[in-house]
Amino acid sequence: MKLKITAIGNSSGVILPKELLARLRVEKGDELYALETPDGVRLTTYDPALATQMEVAEKIMREDKQVLRKLAQ
Repeated sequence: MKLKITAIGNSSGVILPKELLARLRVEKGDELYALETPDGVRLTTYDPALATQMEVAEKIMREDKQVLRKLAQ
């Protein structure tokens, strides 16, 4: 799919066609992440940094369940 860079105010942007938005399952106002890959740039709704942070948080919550309960009281 060919996309064109266009002026948006003082910035530049790319307008995504409805078909691509549907494939990504996003709509106006949603966030996308641009990930650099060896083949170029990949647009995704998945943020690997956030996923890693959530894994760490879940591990802490499992390990320190009693401490967190006390703090919540």
